[in-house]
Amino acid sequence: MLQSLSSNSCVRLIQSNKSTWYFFFLVLGYVLYLIFGAVVFSSVELPYEDLLRQDLRNVKRQFLQENECLSEERLEEFLGKALEASNYGVSVLNNATANWNWDFTSALFFASTVLSTTGYGHTVPLSDGGKAFCIIYSVIGIPFTLLFLTAVVQRIMVYVTRGPVTYIHTRWGFSKQLVALVHAFVLGLVTASCFFFIPAAAFSSLEDNWNFLESFYFCFISLSTIGLGDYVPGEGYNQKFRQLYKIGITFYLMLGLIAMLVVLETFCELQELKQFRKMFYVKKEKAEDRVHIIDHEHLSFSSVSDQAASLREDKLNEPFMDVPPLTYSASDFSSLNR
Repeated sequence: MLQSLSSNSCVRLIQSNKSTWYFFFLVLGYVLYLIFGAVVFSSVELPYEDLLRQDLRNVKRQFLQENECLSEERLEEFLGKALEASNYGVSVLNNATANWNWDFTSALFFASTVLSTTGYGHTVPLSDGGKAFCIIYSVIGIPFTLLFLTAVVQRIMVYVTRGPVTYIHTRWGFSKQLVALVHAFVLGLVTASCFFFIPAAAFSSLEDNWNFLESFYFCFISLSTIGLGDYVPGEGYNQKFRQLYKIGITFYLMLGLIAMLVVLETFCELQELKQFRKMFYVKKEKAEDRVHIIDHEHLSFSSVSDQAASLREDKLNEPFMDVPPLTYSASDFSSLNR
C-alpha cells in the first residue's frame, strides 16, 4: 500500500514537472554532445598535429645545418616577428606583398564579416584607433544588422514560405502541415544547391589550392557564421580581378546568410518543431495569464475612456473629470464610433 502510494506520488511529481525534466535532459545531452565533439576532434586531429610538428622541427634543423652562420636564437627571433605579423594579416613572403589588407574592397569585406559576426580573423585592426573604432562600430552595427536581417527575412517569408503553403493548401486541399513539411525540405534543397554546391564548384575552380570539399567547407563555415579563417578566398598572390572578386564574395555572404535565416525560420514554423520546442519551455500559470488579460483589458478601456473624456471636454468646454474605465455601456461606444 505504501509502495503504491509512493510510486503514485513520484509519478505525479514527474508529470507535474515534465518541462523541468525535459530541460535537464536537454542540458545533459548538450554537455555530452560537447564531450563527444571534443573526443572526435582530438582523436582525428592530434595525429596530424604531431606529424606537422615533426616536419617543422626537421625543416628547422636542416635549415640550421645548411646555414651554420645563423644561430638558432636569431632564427627564433625572426620567426617570432614573422608569425606575429602573419597574425595581423601581413606576410613576409614575396608573393604575398602585392596584396593590401586595408584597401577599400578588403575593408568592405572585413566590415561585412564583422557585422555578420563571421570574423575570419585573417585581417585584424593594427592600430589602437582601429581597434577602438571596431568596438564602437560593432556595438552599433551588429544590432543594426540583426534588425536589417529580421526585416528582410520577414518580408521574404511572406512570398517564399507562407504564401506558397497557403495557396497549395487552399487550392488543392492538402493538409497544411504536410504542405509545410514538404515545402521546408524543398526549400532546404534549393538553398543548399544555390548557396553551397554551386558556389563550392565555383570556388574550387577559382581558387588554386582548393578542392571541392575545401570549398564546400568554406561555404558552410561562412554561412553558418562560424568563420574559422583557415580558408579565405581572394588571398592568392595571382588572383585576377581581386577587388571585383572580393565585392562578389561580400554580396554572396550577405545573400547566403539571408537564405540560411529564411530556411531556419521556415523549419521553425513547422508545427512538429513548435511542439518539440514547447517541451523545454517553462509553462505559464493560468492565473498569471488571467491577470495579464485583465490588465490588458483595463488598459484598453482606460484608453477609450480617456479619449471619450477629451472629446466631451472639447464639446462642452468643461473641466476635465476622470471617468471610471468600466462604466461605459455598448450605446456609449456606438455613439463614440459614430
